[in-house]
Amino acid sequence: MKNNTIKLKGKLRTYLRLPLMLTLLLIAINILVYTKDTLSGALISGFVLVYFLITLFTYARNKPLITDALINFATQYGTVQKQLLNEFEIPYALLDYNGRFLWVNRQFTEITGKDKNYHKSVTTIFPTLTRELLQREEAVQTINLTQNRRYYRVSLKRLYFDAQISDDTMVPLDENGEYLTAIYLFDETELNQCVRENEEQQMVAGLIYIDNYDEALDSIEDVKRSLLTALIERKVNKYFTGIDALVRKIEKDKYFVVFRNKYLEQLREDRFSIIEDVKTVKVGNEMAVTLSIGIGAGGGSYTKNYELARMSIDLALGRGGDQVVVRSGEDVSYYGGKTKQVERNNRVKARVKAHALREVIESREHVLIMGHNISDVDSLGAAIGIYCAARVLGKKAQIVLNEITSSLRPLVEGFKEERGYPPDLFVRNDEAILLTNRNTLVMVVDVNRPSYTECPELLRRTDTVCVFDHHRQGSEVIENPVLSYVEPYASSACEMIAEVLQYFSENIRLEPHEADCIYAGILIDTNNFMTKTGVRTFEAAAYLRRAGAEVTRVRKLLRDDMTAYKARAEAVRNAEVYRNAFAISICPADDVESPTIAGAQAANELLNIVGIKASIVLTEYQGRVYVSSRSIDEVNVQLIMERLGGGGHLNMAGAQLKDCTVQQAKRRIQNTIDEMIREGEITE
Repeated sequence: MKNNTIKLKGKLRTYLRLPLMLTLLLIAINILVYTKDTLSGALISGFVLVYFLITLFTYARNKPLITDALINFATQYGTVQKQLLNEFEIPYALLDYNGRFLWVNRQFTEITGKDKNYHKSVTTIFPTLTRELLQREEAVQTINLTQNRRYYRVSLKRLYFDAQISDDTMVPLDENGEYLTAIYLFDETELNQCVRENEEQQMVAGLIYIDNYDEALDSIEDVKRSLLTALIERKVNKYFTGIDALVRKIEKDKYFVVFRNKYLEQLREDRFSIIEDVKTVKVGNEMAVTLSIGIGAGGGSYTKNYELARMSIDLALGRGGDQVVVRSGEDVSYYGGKTKQVERNNRVKARVKAHALREVIESREHVLIMGHNISDVDSLGAAIGIYCAARVLGKKAQIVLNEITSSLRPLVEGFKEERGYPPDLFVRNDEAILLTNRNTLVMVVDVNRPSYTECPELLRRTDTVCVFDHHRQGSEVIENPVLSYVEPYASSACEMIAEVLQYFSENIRLEPHEADCIYAGILIDTNNFMTKTGVRTFEAAAYLRRAGAEVTRVRKLLRDDMTAYKARAEAVRNAEVYRNAFAISICPADDVESPTIAGAQAANELLNIVGIKASIVLTEYQGRVYVSSRSIDEVNVQLIMERLGGGGHLNMAGAQLKDCTVQQAKRRIQNTIDEMIREGEITE
């Protein structure tokens, strides 16, 4: 290209043509002088002509020289710039619109092994950098990838031609509207390693409790008690010192442990085998020793991790013990919990809770009692027991009950006004919300999940909440209750209430129908005293019998109608045996007033079949799929239901599934069973 064919643009062209433009100013001055003096005007005209010719000659002669100088400078500048870019310490490359390499620098070549003659697609080196990714609308993108065991942060930046070329460019270039993509590779291998090492060095706090320490010692001879304690302590120390942990005994049945975060994943993979190993300690003790462990991690400080560990151990104990709860920040994981909870014959806790409940009720003028949604007999019986406790103290108590099912109707009809009960004993949600204020006591029975309660709004409208429940706690709990009594070993909430009533007041008297309701709750949840019954269950039943409960009368109250009986029979008839151990069936809900109760009863019936380890019955009702699961002792159905977002007990649990059909829920349950068998949570 010849220099005279290059057209200058922008400020440079204006600067070079400025002397010629001044000629116009001189001509204007010359005309003004002509109007004053002709001779002076003629002289100035000659000067202007000579000035113009000299300027024109200078411009024509120096333009090629200036252009050559600019081109030489640009060439030298571009060479230096290209050399600097080529020796740039950060790997750098240019891609065209389609993602093909146009140019790479030396550092990029060292990493990828591709030189400047490599013009294939970037996906041949980095498969994750697809053409669709490069052509996204974002001008700057950042992704992470791995190359040759190195971790890189990749920055992609678009270079548009119209943005790089402005109007004052010296030389015009063709513009086609497309863009190039600049790719930068930032090696973060060492940084990631340092971050990982820092995370691994963080301290994790743990609390270890022996669940049945006193019971285990009482079951052996005095001379062997120290041996049992020593063997337990030895196993705990051996297990945790194997991961370089610091173990300290803080009480006779409690340990505090601290270890590095790098070993937490190792313990997870091992599924905390210490909880199974410690059960093998036998020195004549009749019952196996079980542990509860709470782990706190990811809190950001030692104090926060300890607080998380304390919350974890409370949750582990609230779920019945014999398990590990790991709380890492907001994430909660459960391990173990496969054995039956140990019933404690000591009633001290029930007496303490009874006195505490009395103090709370005395401090409030109004009590609202509610159970879980779609209340059952156990929930209603426990609520009636609390109503009786409030009545003996002269406090007004009401029960929140929205739906009266066929199983509840015979019980509810016994609390009519003509029998001396207030007409507003049972209230619905909208009425309860209007009655509740900050000084109202909200008593929650037979449930500990706020979303499962009859009216969750009540929990936010008061500062005084008490919880009495026999279900295992999960990650969702009622926050800051003034009194919490959660005992997973209890057969039912009615059993717990019957125990509390015995210590509540000497003046408390139960009417026969009230005793019938509480007795019926125990009867239903224990499947006629066949499931999850202990000494205290029968003692509670004996107390209710003395209070006026009549077995024959209760049996009449709990009879089913023909439609529900047929639905239950249909569920049993159509049951499918999955993996030769799990009976899975669907309970019809058409024309059945209480399909969820019929489903639970069908699950109980299926356990009577030889070879069935667990039964699962699904019922579609009110836009949800309700799952009832039962077992005798071979399968922990509570673990299965927790995978589905529910919970319960080892041999009696349930869940509620949303946004799915009953067939989809059935497949989901089957997949969950398969997954737990693979993981060893369930043995075939």
